[in-house]
Amino acid sequence: MDTPMICFIVILIILFVLFLLYLFMVFPKRPRKEKWKPFLGYHYAHRGLFNNEGEAPENSLLAFAKAVENGYGIELDVQLTKDNKLVVFHDDSLKRMCGVDGMVWEYTLEELQAFHLASSKQCIPTFEDVLQTVGGRVPLIIEYKLDRVQTRVCELANEVLKDYKGVYCIECFHPLAPHWYKKNRPDVVRGQLCEEYFRTPKYRNALYFAMAYLAGNFFSRPDFIAYNCLHRKNLGRRFCRKLGALSVAWTVKSVEQFEEIKDDFDLFIFDSCILDPATAKKTV
Repeated sequence: MDTPMICFIVILIILFVLFLLYLFMVFPKRPRKEKWKPFLGYHYAHRGLFNNEGEAPENSLLAFAKAVENGYGIELDVQLTKDNKLVVFHDDSLKRMCGVDGMVWEYTLEELQAFHLASSKQCIPTFEDVLQTVGGRVPLIIEYKLDRVQTRVCELANEVLKDYKGVYCIECFHPLAPHWYKKNRPDVVRGQLCEEYFRTPKYRNALYFAMAYLAGNFFSRPDFIAYNCLHRKNLGRRFCRKLGALSVAWTVKSVEQFEEIKDDFDLFIFDSCILDPATAKKTV
């Protein structure tokens, strides 16, 4: 056998080994379709059915109540205060929604509840109050915000959720949170949030490139992948769907966009528009 042929064979072997390694890293949890069923048949209102110009701004109790009343599931964001209380709020900073400086974790719950959301009279709600408002009537997608490399928010939220009778799943951009659930609450459906990070200049490095292609799945073996719907053609996302992971789209901004991507995903998180509940998928 001549040298060029030997080199070609070696390259093929190396590529095959690399493919097997990627397959191991990206593989999601074995499909648990019986666990997915309660989440099907709903579209998910991002931070509730909100209007930041009105009396029901995002992540407010009124926005969550409106979502429930209109038959939508809910996606919401949970993070910790300075005194380790659970609140439902999206941003790290309070500036956009409350008009004050500082981060959520720099304030106590009492201090945070003195602020109003946007131009409304609504305050930043506790996680417990949101769960009481929803009352198990619609399924929840709960996103954990990890401001530091720790899982305290998972531990505290899990204690609250032990008494909750409704359907819920968890998701996070950081694989630490789904990993915590894999280790401590494997019965709970868990998801990996993701997007093509490398589109932003500060994230153009090997770590974020690997994360964008879901190479961290080996750490948490997620049940579903929640991916930026603008990046739906990402090969890692499509590969995970082929391997049996539920595919969740965030965040649909128009009916036209939903029509364009509806065949690429199984569940849809939306805001800035109203999706017809009748168009939600009932089977996958």
